[in-house]
Amino acid sequence: MGIIDFTVLPPVGTLCNDVDSFRIARYGGEEALSIKVCPHGFPGIVFQQNNGQSAIKDINTKSGRVIDIPTLYIHGQVKELAIMNFKQGPFVTIQVVLKPHALRTLFGMDVSTLTNNSFGFAEIGMEDLNRQLLDAKDNKHYIKLLTDFLMEKQSQGYPRDTLVEQSLCLINKNISFVTVKYLIEQLHISERQFEKRFVQCVGITPQAFIRIKRVNEAIKLMDTDRYERLSDIARALNYYDQSHFIRDIKEFSGITPKSISQKVNSFHHDHISSSYLV
Repeated sequence: MGIIDFTVLPPVGTLCNDVDSFRIARYGGEEALSIKVCPHGFPGIVFQQNNGQSAIKDINTKSGRVIDIPTLYIHGQVKELAIMNFKQGPFVTIQVVLKPHALRTLFGMDVSTLTNNSFGFAEIGMEDLNRQLLDAKDNKHYIKLLTDFLMEKQSQGYPRDTLVEQSLCLINKNISFVTVKYLIEQLHISERQFEKRFVQCVGITPQAFIRIKRVNEAIKLMDTDRYERLSDIARALNYYDQSHFIRDIKEFSGITPKSISQKVNSFHHDHISSSYLV
């Protein structure tokens, strides 16, 4: 089985306001792969291909199975563990990791329509970009095409909700203890109004978003070997008890915290997401 090579590149200029990074994965083997991808709190744009055709056979979640995956698509928040089944042969995937609010600021869309969902390039007017990406020859060309497209989108000037963006910064900075109560106290807004604006901008409730981010932080801590016991990680992230900690990890990753900490699976983790071969 070949190895998947990951490259993560930063955005340039004002794109930093809406784009977290560009994540490139290249696979040179011939064997078909199945990869489990944990929810991570980032929407995104994905381009993927094998000889000009879709490299993905299907994507499966608890909610159902998606087939006929287009080579270029946009997705919203994903709240479930997903299994991506790739076809035989080498492939490349380019993932534009958008910041949690960016579907609204870049596309001006109703973000909730994309929660646990995706739109293909033909549904959102990206046919030209798809053709250009299929003709691109290297990473530099891929990133230039995507950067130019995103800069054009950003120039359209859709309104920003700076309060929600501020709340996202607070969540990332204080993930070990943050709660909705803490956020509304810091932002001086009612819980009802805050939740409404957060869902409109991000696509899921702040409670669900915090839960996803906390699980990802737990996986990150397990991967660093900074803590000797799983109970220490659960305590550091203010889980109610260890059983809640284990339940959340297993729900979002599909495996137990013990398996992650002992590196039983081919587990890949970076600041964006966690995934592993099935």
